[in-house]
Amino acid sequence: MDLETHAASAPDAAAPAAETQAIGEDVAAIRDLILAKLKYSVGKSVTAASPHDWFVATALSVRDKVVESWLSSIESSKRTGRKRVYYLSLEFLIGRLLIDALTNMEMIDETRAALAELGVDLETLREVEDDAALGNGGLGRLAACFMESMATLSIAAYGYGIRYDHGLFRQRIKNGRQLEYPEDWLSFGNPWEFQRPEIVCPIGFGGHIDTETRPDGELRQVWHPGETVEALAYDTPIPGWRGAHINTLRLWSARAVDPLRLDQFNSGDHIGALMDRVRAESISKVLYPGDTTPAGQELRLRQEFFFASASLQDLVRRHISLYGDVRTLADKAAIQLNDTHPAIAIAELMHILVDLHDIPWDEAWAITQATFSYTNHTLLPEALETWPVPLMERLLPRHMQIIYLINALHLAKVSGEPDATGHRLAALSLIDESHGRRVRMGHLAFLGSHKVNGVSQLHSDLMKTTVFHDLESIAPGKITNKTNGITFRRWLKEANPALTSLLMEVVGDNLLDNAMVLEKVAALADDSSFQERYAAIRRANKMTLARLVQQRIGVKLNPDALFDVHIKRIHEYKRQVLNILEAVAIYEEIRAQPFRDWIPRVKIFAGKAAASYTTAKLIIQLANDVGKVINSDPALRGLLKVVFLPNYNVSLAERIIPAADLSEQISTAGMEASGTGNMKFALNGALTIGTLDGANVEIMEHVGSPNIFIFGLTADEVEAKRSQGINGQDAIARSPKLSEALESIASGVFSPDEPHRYRGLVDALTYHDFFLVTADFDAYYNAQRAVFRRWRDKPAWWRSAILNTAHMGWFSSDRTIAEYAEEIWNVPVTPPGRK
Repeated sequence: MDLETHAASAPDAAAPAAETQAIGEDVAAIRDLILAKLKYSVGKSVTAASPHDWFVATALSVRDKVVESWLSSIESSKRTGRKRVYYLSLEFLIGRLLIDALTNMEMIDETRAALAELGVDLETLREVEDDAALGNGGLGRLAACFMESMATLSIAAYGYGIRYDHGLFRQRIKNGRQLEYPEDWLSFGNPWEFQRPEIVCPIGFGGHIDTETRPDGELRQVWHPGETVEALAYDTPIPGWRGAHINTLRLWSARAVDPLRLDQFNSGDHIGALMDRVRAESISKVLYPGDTTPAGQELRLRQEFFFASASLQDLVRRHISLYGDVRTLADKAAIQLNDTHPAIAIAELMHILVDLHDIPWDEAWAITQATFSYTNHTLLPEALETWPVPLMERLLPRHMQIIYLINALHLAKVSGEPDATGHRLAALSLIDESHGRRVRMGHLAFLGSHKVNGVSQLHSDLMKTTVFHDLESIAPGKITNKTNGITFRRWLKEANPALTSLLMEVVGDNLLDNAMVLEKVAALADDSSFQERYAAIRRANKMTLARLVQQRIGVKLNPDALFDVHIKRIHEYKRQVLNILEAVAIYEEIRAQPFRDWIPRVKIFAGKAAASYTTAKLIIQLANDVGKVINSDPALRGLLKVVFLPNYNVSLAERIIPAADLSEQISTAGMEASGTGNMKFALNGALTIGTLDGANVEIMEHVGSPNIFIFGLTADEVEAKRSQGINGQDAIARSPKLSEALESIASGVFSPDEPHRYRGLVDALTYHDFFLVTADFDAYYNAQRAVFRRWRDKPAWWRSAILNTAHMGWFSSDRTIAEYAEEIWNVPVTPPGRK
């Protein structure tokens, strides 16, 4: 079947003269607008302008176009009284916005032409823009995809988060070690945002509670905070596809009520005069400050309450101004909690309704439950936040009082059940008393929401039998599934424009309106000419990535090698160490058996370890140490390379993913909630090697088991294995390759300057292998050999790659958001398309 058969919807080769003239007029208008912005907003002449000046001028010119639709969208939502969605997330990993805005506003070609007339390259400006440091990994990127899809589906929505001054740290690698530095993404300003000085919310901490008697004889609790911080709003418009609807990302910045104690300053205490300001502004300084100290724990709780309280004050104010009665909040607002970070909003809304608006408790609780829904992102009990009761009582005394009452009423309701034993009541309680009294924020989010969703079918099923087993038993049906998705506008069109053009030849230019049309591409999976064009695009992307790798870390890559990519947050359960062990095993084999017909392979790692996560940081050092030895060994003749790219972010992912041949999704089964990187890789044609974990299960169902490399223990087998013990000695004894690799690492082959550097890591794998790296090593090694065999058969490889792309339409975040809208939020959607 040839390509032309499927190209019926492709545009004519020559545009009509009138259309050509209109495009020329658009280019001229954009050029003039950019010049005006450069002169009057940036204050530079053409001859004096730097690339950053041109970037700002271009961004402001695009922003003007976005604002026109933005204001129209806001007015339309007000006029029609549509229900709004409020998405509360501690992270929004939005990445660079210039190309994103140009793409969704359908201005990219005209803007590129306009800049070319001015002697400026759009791709250069793309590189000038800093990534917004507002997130860490999948959680924040998911929030960004959801914001774009909500706008694309014309859902009236606000995203609420924190405007971090520095966000997550900038990662540098020195002598193989991760070093953390402040991310300076705001050092040159942010042309996309609008400061709203008129929108300031007071946020209270500490203080005391008075009890007053209302005229009706009921008691009323009055909280008198001992400290107040102001939350100042900054708005960023988020355009949907084709610019039909624009939503708002509102981020909060913390500031002191009195920025300077003038009396102290004038008395000579210049530093003390600024202490209140420093304490207040620390709330929005960095994402995920270290929490290994009591001060760090307090700052994290202050952050979470700060943005949750500001967001609720803001949306309740908006609701009352539009509809008058706070009692109708659930009819006009749906609040989605993205993980447990904003779960304190449950208690805060009760405080607002009961204390500030005199709503009776039972009615307020009904409103709260009807308004909130909660997305769970983890099955790790330690990752479901808990806060020490003494900290909560000191920092948020009224909210702790509310939580106690929620808990008392909740336990009173279930205590009459036949199986209401002390153990069961303890498991259902909001207060965990097993290791000091702590508030279970996951329990609070569960009880205070009308729906709780997981982010893949396996994850949602496991929630019912693990972390929320007891709660699900008293609220059957509350847990539902919403498998994650990705926005194809960013991860296909922007990240891989050449592949997008090829696909549009087959499916038509409505690909980005309806991702399901990708299914048409499956018919060409065996077409040799299509395979050649598809493979040529991949090779060009690999050459681009190879240049970037050489520029950043000085390692030269062979673009014809298999690019085996493992990019994600560094964590033991994501098992980067399993990948490294396989690299060491292959290294030893190549040296011992150089005569074998080895295929060239490059292992590419990237990701950040939490600053206080010692083991994860050691894994980064191991990857760098292994790479240093392997890459410099002449005996390998370039057959194996191992590289670690520092400072992983959205923009780096956009370069790596289109160039990947193999996608590493090898978490311990039952521990990855979903993953979205797996979807981005498969969409761009990388084959997945992975466990049956998270959304890998659904990816296999869609692309077909022959087109994915699944290995290792299942979630049930992991649980059974752990029940028998997690000592890795037996697995190591059965696997000579694993034993040799571990001994090489432990003995200092890759750390001659410090031979015992990794002895502790190897001992943990040997005697306390909780993440079952050793148990899965042989299966992983064998799966990699299956990868090699497929790679040698290039028609078979490209057939599988094309089928991966063809069957990924279901994983669009448009589909995910449409499901949220219908089944959780009860809001209408308008499918994207040319209006």
